[in-house]
Order: sequence, then structure tokens, then C-alpha cells
Amino acid sequence: MEEKNKEALLKDFKDAIINLEMDKALDATNKALESSIAPYELIDEMSEASAAVGKKFEANEYFISELVISGTIMKSIAEILKPKMTAEETKYKGKVIIGSAPGDLHDIGKNIVIVSLIGAGFNVVDLGIDVSPDKFVEQIENEKPEIVGISALTSATMLGIKDVVQALETASVRNKVKVIVGGAPLTDEFANNAGADARAKDVVDGVRICEKWTSS
Repeated sequence: MEEKNKEALLKDFKDAIINLEMDKALDATNKALESSIAPYELIDEMSEASAAVGKKFEANEYFISELVISGTIMKSIAEILKPKMTAEETKYKGKVIIGSAPGDLHDIGKNIVIVSLIGAGFNVVDLGIDVSPDKFVEQIENEKPEIVGISALTSATMLGIKDVVQALETASVRNKVKVIVGGAPLTDEFANNAGADARAKDVVDGVRICEKWTSS
């Protein structure tokens, strides 16, 4: 494929996500895959689109409803990409359960992390948004994952991460898993104070941390 044509397809893909155009985004996804563009390249573009949507939110150009639409679009794209990625030979690395912190209704970044982890060879269980501490505990007991991921997009909802970790302690399952947290307002200091094992600075960093934990 000519580089110019490839760039045009990737631009159409990213622009459709940023502009919240579901049909165009899905059509662009299929056209890119048909043109032999690798799923990982689309994930990179999704990550950039997610950052662009986040900036629009911070600038008050987009609001909660737009974030929800954007998350829905990227989740739909993820469903298309998953079989393309898992079809490739990847060694099973472990199981991750991941959900948004209690009260947090955002899943833009989480959905990209999920697709990236699946592509890296992880079995990922998506708990969705606004996940209660009790549900995290229940799913750890049911799914027996090696890793628990908790995301938070706002400074208010990130406080719920502490409640989740405390619930894991109370239920005596905290020592059975590694806890990784991520989201725009989080810092390493907060993650440490909340009782998490690590904070992912971005999608790539998060996957790298999970791979390190399961490689031994």
C-alpha cells in the first residue's frame, strides 16, 4: 500500500472518532484492516484520538455525553480488532480484570487498555464503569485474576480507588492480586497512598507493567 493512501486511511479513522461519527469510524476500521493496516497501528491512532477528545472535554468543547459517545465508539472498534489481534500467535500471559472506579462513568482510556492487553496475550474481563468495591471483590473470587486494573478520569472519582483496595484487604484477597491504576488525575504518590502496586502513565506503560508482573 502506498504510504500516502495509508496515512489518509488512518486520518479518516482518527477523525471519525474525534468527531464522534460511529458509522464512519467503523467503516474506516474495516477499510484499514482490509488494506492490511495492523491492528496495533489502529490502537495507536485510537490513543491519539482519545487524547484529542480529552482535550476537547477540558476545553469545555465536549461534555460528559460526548465522552460517553466516544467511549462507545472505541469499544465498538475494539470488538472488531479483538479477533484480529488474538488470531495472531501470542503466549497467554495471565488474566486481568479491569473496571472504572466507583462513581466514574468514563471508559475511554480503559477500552484502549483492554484492547492493548488482549493483543499482548492477556485474558481481560471488563467490569464496565462505576464498579463497586464489592463487585471487584466478587470478580476476583470468581475469575481469579493475577491483576486488577482500576481507572479514574476525575479527581473526585479517583478517591474511590482507595475504597476498592480497602475492600480487597477486608475480603482477604488483596494479597492474591497486583493492583494497577490509571487515569489523568492520578499520580504515583496517590497510587502508593491508595495501596496500589503501580500507576500506569499511559497505555503502553500499563501493558509493560502487566507483562513484567506476569513474566516471572
